[in-house]
Amino acid sequence: MAGGATAVAVGLGGALAVDASADDDTTADLCYTLTSETVEGPYYIDADKIRQDVTEDQDGIPLTLTLKVIDAQTCEPLRNAAVDIWHCNALGVYSGYEASGSGTGGGGGPAPTGTPTGTPTGAPPSGGPGGPGGGGHQEPTDDTRYLRGTWRTDRHGHATFRTVFPGWYQGRCVHIHVKVHVDGAWTDAGYEGGRTCHTGQLFFAEQAVLLTQEVEPYSANTTTRTTLDEDTLYPGNGHAGGLLYLSYDRRHIARGVRARLTLGVAPDQTHDGG
Repeated sequence: MAGGATAVAVGLGGALAVDASADDDTTADLCYTLTSETVEGPYYIDADKIRQDVTEDQDGIPLTLTLKVIDAQTCEPLRNAAVDIWHCNALGVYSGYEASGSGTGGGGGPAPTGTPTGTPTGAPPSGGPGGPGGGGHQEPTDDTRYLRGTWRTDRHGHATFRTVFPGWYQGRCVHIHVKVHVDGAWTDAGYEGGRTCHTGQLFFAEQAVLLTQEVEPYSANTTTRTTLDEDTLYPGNGHAGGLLYLSYDRRHIARGVRARLTLGVAPDQTHDGG
């Protein structure tokens, strides 16, 4: 977890925004440092929503996420790469998998009561909203696609998304999944071909997550939250491991959060998170 939070004056009346780190996110600092690879997880859906605003009808704290993709060896920005993001909503539910709930019996509400009936069969699931592991890919259960999208990096390697601050589900800290694809072709149908050179996850400092717990609809999420230090997939190596730089008004986080990170990738390699 990053320490030494820095406060800087922003906005009306000198309100304070808190950054997740005292360090600046500069390319020079991250050259020759590959961003950590992690598992894809069970809820990836291939790039079929080319868009920057992935919010759809989801309630939550506005989040602007800017990712810069660079070649970790040459430090040059990667232009025309396809960046995918996907994450759960404020109550811990992934679009396309609403039938899976959030690990509390359905959407982040109270856990079911009463005596269970029937005898469970088969192996317990892993890696989904009810488990902390990576898990294998699962087929979608529905046609919803909120909080998912793909966008093209510009000549500076930047891709920016508008979304909402993610919630949490059983066994995982708050996170966003990310993939970077290169050497494919942009067509009217989307992004085709090429290879996945990075599969990772983006993480949030605890001080920001604690503030979101007081804001609706996050306050309705009764799932026990796993902290960043407790998470089994966060590699614990700060920004190289996906820890985002965050800026927000600590007195009014509901107004919105800005997040950014440079992803150092190896464009000639394949990392599909399998």
